[in-house]
Amino acid sequence: MNFLDKLNFDEKGLIPAIIQDYKDGIVLTLCYMNKEALLKTLDTGKVHLFRRSKGILMIKGETSGCIQRVKSVYVDCALNSLLFKVEQERAACHEGFFTCYFRKIDKNGNLTTEGERVFNPDDVYKKK
Repeated sequence: MNFLDKLNFDEKGLIPAIIQDYKDGIVLTLCYMNKEALLKTLDTGKVHLFRRSKGILMIKGETSGCIQRVKSVYVDCALNSLLFKVEQERAACHEGFFTCYFRKIDKNGNLTTEGERVFNPDDVYKKK
């Protein structure tokens, strides 16, 4: 895949990937991919990402079952970020909301929650 050589991965070998719901355009999350994650995503049709905090490759929804099925892939004009339009299974956010962007900042700097939880994170991510 020669387009990989054109992408501008950062010094750690990562590129930001915006994940967007293909039906209504809601931005679901932002993640990072290395070349392996991108190739696995393109090969399987399911979003894979590089988990920076743990230094591992994983499929989005691996623990929760909230898989993201890729409908289309775009690259920005500078070749330094990706956009995936996906079909979201249940919810994208590990806090149980459909989107990770469920907090709105008002003009006074206060946070308000928009939307409802789709699932209880305590039930999905059981602490051991």
